[in-house]
Amino acid sequence: MTRVIAVAGAGGPAGRAVVRRLAEAGAVVAAADADQARLDEAVARVGDGRLVEGQVVDLLDADATRAWIDGVVARHGRLDGLVHLVGGWRGGKGLTTEALDHWAVLEPLLVRTLQHTSLASQQALVAADGRFVVVSASGAGAPTAGNASYAAAKAAAEAWTLALAHAFGRSGGDAAATILVVKALLDDAMRAARPGAAFDGFTHVDDLAETIAGLWDRPSGELNGERLWLTPRT
Repeated sequence: MTRVIAVAGAGGPAGRAVVRRLAEAGAVVAAADADQARLDEAVARVGDGRLVEGQVVDLLDADATRAWIDGVVARHGRLDGLVHLVGGWRGGKGLTTEALDHWAVLEPLLVRTLQHTSLASQQALVAADGRFVVVSASGAGAPTAGNASYAAAKAAAEAWTLALAHAFGRSGGDAAATILVVKALLDDAMRAARPGAAFDGFTHVDDLAETIAGLWDRPSGELNGERLWLTPRT
């Protein structure tokens, strides 16, 4: 059976790594991003004739998100996974009114896109005993004054994902919603820009992609409603 996996936020460094790894594993990958150029780069990097389809989608639009997922299911007959990699970060020096501006940027990116993708894919994932994956941050459980909005948005995304896990559990099947916790993500461009930096506790996007690709080989009992740490636990 060929798995069909949707990747939201496919144009970023993590998205490109995950799309490539899932395609290498033989999956049909439906990649979505808000930016055509970033999406084209993600698809082009796969190569070798593997089946990756790219589509520009405004994930802040619930109807557009559902149309994307419904189209994937219509074309391929199933949906085995949804990987949510829509990211963003804002921070400051303290808890000030600036945090409200940060929240206005981060809440749509980190929370609303997650809500839209999960609602659009839930039924299909239940039918296929699929996997829903979101990447969170260790800071969600240890907010500071400077990262209040980021931590709050990540915590909200985790809460929504745990609610999805509860819904999956009540469905009686083997679908699973999983939170992967990192300190921060690292890619080769970051290393090249700062060759002397240690990046302690960071997770390389290739390692993240490897973990995600392995989720379909693990039982849902190990995954549904779980927070899997890819950095030392704090």
